[in-house]
Amino acid sequence: QVQLVESGGGSVQAGGSLRLSCAASGYSYRSNCMGWFRQAPGKEREGVATIGRYGTPSYGDSVKGRVTISKDNARNTLYLQMNSLKPEDTAMYYCAADSGPYCTMIPSLSFRHYNYWGQGTQVTVSS
Repeated sequence: QVQLVESGGGSVQAGGSLRLSCAASGYSYRSNCMGWFRQAPGKEREGVATIGRYGTPSYGDSVKGRVTISKDNARNTLYLQMNSLKPEDTAMYYCAADSGPYCTMIPSLSFRHYNYWGQGTQVTVSS
């Protein structure tokens, strides 16, 4: 059974940094695309950053230059380093994974292409 467990969320002031972690188990970690998505109240879930099975990243336009996605294969853990945080980054952040047809060299940023999800971790950025 696939399990994704996020951690690292919290409350920070604008301009601050956070590092989110996602511990993965129950599947072939190395063969999956993984990613971070976020959802603010009343808004659709948005792709923040994804990483393909060969390590190629994709970033959402709203976070490019401010976030870095990485994964530690030895620890089966996905990370999201977020810098220069803005109040509009406030959302629930979710870790996701999939190995389906959209898991290509350039991983999809659409939440519809991911079947496995964590429970989420809240990020709140105050001005």
